[in-house]
Amino acid sequence: MLKYYMAFLLALVLGAILAFPVLKLCKKFHLSQTILHYVDKHSGKSGTPTMGGLIFIFAIILSSIFFLQGQIGGAAIALATMLGYGLLGFLDDFIKVKFHKNEGLKPYQKIIGQVGISLIIALYVYFNKGGKLEFFGLDIDIGVFIIPFIIFFFVAVTNSVNLIDGLDGLAGGVNAVYFLFFGIILALLGQTQYALISFAAVGALLAFLIVNCFPAKIFMGDTGSLALGGLMAAVAALSGTELLMPILGFMFVITAFSDILQVLHYKRTHKRIFLMAPLHHHFEKKGVHENRIVLVYILITLVLGVCLLAIYMALKGFI
Repeated sequence: MLKYYMAFLLALVLGAILAFPVLKLCKKFHLSQTILHYVDKHSGKSGTPTMGGLIFIFAIILSSIFFLQGQIGGAAIALATMLGYGLLGFLDDFIKVKFHKNEGLKPYQKIIGQVGISLIIALYVYFNKGGKLEFFGLDIDIGVFIIPFIIFFFVAVTNSVNLIDGLDGLAGGVNAVYFLFFGIILALLGQTQYALISFAAVGALLAFLIVNCFPAKIFMGDTGSLALGGLMAAVAALSGTELLMPILGFMFVITAFSDILQVLHYKRTHKRIFLMAPLHHHFEKKGVHENRIVLVYILITLVLGVCLLAIYMALKGFI
C-alpha cells in the first residue's frame, strides 16, 4: 500500500511543479481557448489558456514509471494509450488555437483516431487475456466479441469524458474521485500495476485542479480530456473491469446520454429536452452556479464509489 501512497504524492508534487510553467508557456505562445458563442455565461472565459492536460499527463507518466520500474508490463500499454489519445487531443487543440475557432478535428477524424488506437488495445487484450470480463467476482467470457466490445467501450468512454469537460474543475474533480475508488478496487483485485497508475492519476489531477478550479486559469483541453478518457478505458480494458465503469462513472454516462438524447429528439421533433446539452449546461441555464454543479457531480461519484467499494469489500470478506 505504501507504493500507492508514494505514487499519489509524487504525482501530486510533480503536477504542482509543472502547473505554473505549463501555464506560463501556454500564455506565452497564446494557446488560448475560443469559447462557443452560444455558451453565453462562459463569454468571460474566452482567451483562457488551454492544453493544460499536459500537466497531469506528464505527472502520471513520470510517477508511474518511477514506482513501476522493471515491472511495468501492461501498465506501459495503458500509459502509451493515454499518451496516444493525448496526442490526438493535442492536434485537435492545436487546430482550434491555430485557426481561432472552437472546432478542431472533424468528428470523423477523431473517431478514426480513437478506433485505431482502441483496435490495438482490443487485439492485445484478446490475444493475451482472452475475452473475459470481471464483474463483482464473476468471470464473463465473451470470446472474440471482446474486440468490438473494447472498441465501442473506448469510443464511449473517451467521448463521455470529453463531454463532461465543460465547467471549471468538473472533469478534473470527477475524474480524481473516479480514479481514487477505481484504484482501491483494483488494489483489492490484485491488479497492482493499474492500481498504481490510478493513484498517480488522483495526485496529478489534484495538482491540476490548483490551476483549474473556479475561476480556471487554464483548461485541460482535448489534450487532457481525451488522454484521461484513454487512460480510464485502457486501465479498465487491460484489467478486465470494463463493466464497473458505467457504475462508478455514472456521471460520465449520464452526461453522454443527455447529449445523445438531445440530438436525437431535436432531429425528430425540432424541440429540445434540455435547455442546453450536455446536462451540466442545462443546470447552468436554470441558474445554478457552476461551483454547485461541480460539487454535486463530485459528491454523486463519491457516493457511488463508497457503495461500489463496500460491495467489493463484502465479497472479499473484509466486512
